Amino acid sequence: MGTGMLKNRTICAAAALGVALGSALAGVKPVLAQPSGDNVQTRGPARQQARTRITVHPERNEPGPNSKRICQSWLEKEYRVSGTVIVPVMRCHWD
Repeated sequence: MGTGMLKNRTICAAAALGVALGSALAGVKPVLAQPSGDNVQTRGPARQQARTRITVHPERNEPGPNSKRICQSWLEKEYRVSGTVIVPVMRCHWD
């Protein structure tokens, strides 16, 4: 069996698969945009629930006139694709 015969079989199989899928999908109707309104959400078990709202109240701790900024620094290993490197790290807070 030559490569030409194998190519012909592959092309024929792909064509047969395309014809089978085309005939199977011939009866499928296209999906239309859903109408807006309450009747969409109350239909069946696939309705969506309201999302939980989270309110964030950030604290505003601005430093006073006599505040000091305390910093700690060190060297830390970082594992990267190119290899392990040593990088400086610094953490600060107001006291």
